Amino acid sequence: MPTLDATIEEILNLAAEHFHVPRESLQPGDDFFQKLGINSLQALGLLTRLEQHFGIELPDYELQGVSDFRTLAERIQSRL
Repeated sequence: MPTLDATIEEILNLAAEHFHVPRESLQPGDDFFQKLGINSLQALGLLTRLEQHFGIELPDYELQGVSDFRTLAERIQSRL
């Protein structure tokens, strides 16, 4: 099982690639809606990609109120 830091790094790399932004511009505590300027539908696209990448399924109830990369990584980590 990867460490939380490794999971955060993978998420940040995938988000940067998915939204075509420099990886260096993203930090674990960033609100991804604000930082990436995305809406909930775009966030859903990223979540789908993350689920496929990590081979997990994240129930909607676990993602309620999650808007920063670190918390997202914690939710993913709990499913690995």
